[in-house]
Amino acid sequence: MTGRLSIGEFAHASGLTPKALRLYDELGLLRPADVDPRSGYRTYEPDQLARARLVAWLRGLGMPLARIRIVCDLPPRSAAAEVASYWRQVEADTAARKELAAFLVDHLSGKDVDMTDMPVRLTLRSAARTDRGLVRQTNEDAAYPGGRLFAIADGFGAQGADSAAGSSAGAAGAAVAALAPRDTDVAAGSLLAALATAVTDAADAVRDFAADRPHAGTTLTALLFSGAQFALAHVGDSRAYLLRGGELTQLTHDHTYVQSLVDEGRLTAEEAAVHPRRTTLIRALHQSEPDLHLRTAQPGDRYLLCTDGVHAVLAEERVTAVLRDTTAPGAAVEELTRLVHDAGAPDNLACVVVDAA
Repeated sequence: MTGRLSIGEFAHASGLTPKALRLYDELGLLRPADVDPRSGYRTYEPDQLARARLVAWLRGLGMPLARIRIVCDLPPRSAAAEVASYWRQVEADTAARKELAAFLVDHLSGKDVDMTDMPVRLTLRSAARTDRGLVRQTNEDAAYPGGRLFAIADGFGAQGADSAAGSSAGAAGAAVAALAPRDTDVAAGSLLAALATAVTDAADAVRDFAADRPHAGTTLTALLFSGAQFALAHVGDSRAYLLRGGELTQLTHDHTYVQSLVDEGRLTAEEAAVHPRRTTLIRALHQSEPDLHLRTAQPGDRYLLCTDGVHAVLAEERVTAVLRDTTAPGAAVEELTRLVHDAGAPDNLACVVVDAA
């Protein structure tokens, strides 16, 4: 193939439509070699086909154009890693939607908890604690123990002036402050939409905060209750746990590079716990959509939201013992904080404990 290709020839050879090629030209993703100044007719060089075909394949994956631009500008090995990272995110999102679909099938089929045996409105008691820890100079974790809404956030990337020692400032503070107005009674049928809106508010607040702090961001894990149901939103590596019948269950899935290696079978959980990149996030609040779940609560449930300053320091067995053995949420968060301090408290920490009755 020699000489320049017309837009029609290039579209046929690349698998893209002329309409798509015109759009990618406007976006600066795939510029033609030449545009006739009078007719506006576009022509392309044959060696542009490799990039065009890559764009077509990535669009076939459903990758957003902004991320396609990043992949196209990377060297091959780095581009391959970026595609793998994107696909792990797609799989995580699909798994979250699958879980929600399964819940709805059971709920609509009458297979879930019999709501006639449940109180119309659970009584919720909560307590929260944030702490700078023993090593960090600032505290970028934040917690919100509301009436129906409960949240935890682990911020990163704020400058020293933005996070006074001992305070919950920075991106996490911005996210939690934006959530707070959504702590209101919500109809059960509107739970997911209400929490999704609250998380959008929080993400917008973080984007505003990060406008002149390009490395700032935060995780977010939040619960919103209505009657005996609750919605869960999650992005990052903070966690939500449920203690029910004395058994502890992790409700969230970490969005970290190391967890993706565990998911692929390339690391064991034990290896992941000591991996040097175990804190590297692949999703953060203002950059990615959260996982959204809908669940049914039961009287006697105890929920724990915590940042990695807690769960990365304390073994799950110790966390379980604290949640089993303490009677009040306040006693639970104080004991968790004490144990983290006894272990050296290398990071900021934040936790919220919620009891349902």
